[in-house]
Amino acid sequence: MSKVMSEQEHNRLSKIYTRTGDKGTTGLGDQRRVSKAHARIEAIGAVDELNTWMGLLISELKEAQIMRHRLQKPLENIQHRLFDLGGELAMPGYQLIQESFVTDLEHLLDELNDNLPALENFILPGGSRLTCNCHMVRTISRRAERRVIAAKEAGEEINAPLMQYLNRLSDLMFVLARVVARQSGGEVLWQQSEKQRI
Repeated sequence: MSKVMSEQEHNRLSKIYTRTGDKGTTGLGDQRRVSKAHARIEAIGAVDELNTWMGLLISELKEAQIMRHRLQKPLENIQHRLFDLGGELAMPGYQLIQESFVTDLEHLLDELNDNLPALENFILPGGSRLTCNCHMVRTISRRAERRVIAAKEAGEEINAPLMQYLNRLSDLMFVLARVVARQSGGEVLWQQSEKQRI
């Protein structure tokens, strides 16, 4: 028998403002109210920002039609997993990010990296707008990872696969930036200054 939704459940997303956060606090899934500057909320915010940039990257990859058929579904799946990741952070004690999700990222990373030449120098985040957006997702993923670690060090319970997922995602975005750069303007390699060469 299907569950009949109550009116409150059915309309839970219909009202945008609630005024419950007007005093600088917000609610977690375990019914706690914490400061909006709380370490766990900082982590949730960083993941939300990461997901937004991922959405922009997916949109631009579609428009550019760069590896569209190979990348669209995996990247869209990553965006859904990032939403789950934020949900896990919002519900202390629950686990939504599984080790298999980390393995999926590693498989995609290995597949993309296998066709790239070995790195012989540092790469700058440039060359094309699309390449830069890959690097934006990479750097924001690193920031989200730091916020999650800060929450863990502040005493919050954080599941290991969640941290691993953010770490692998930043690695994947570095490799994707290299792939995209080679199809949209080339990689920009760091050059030593004349003073450093002496």
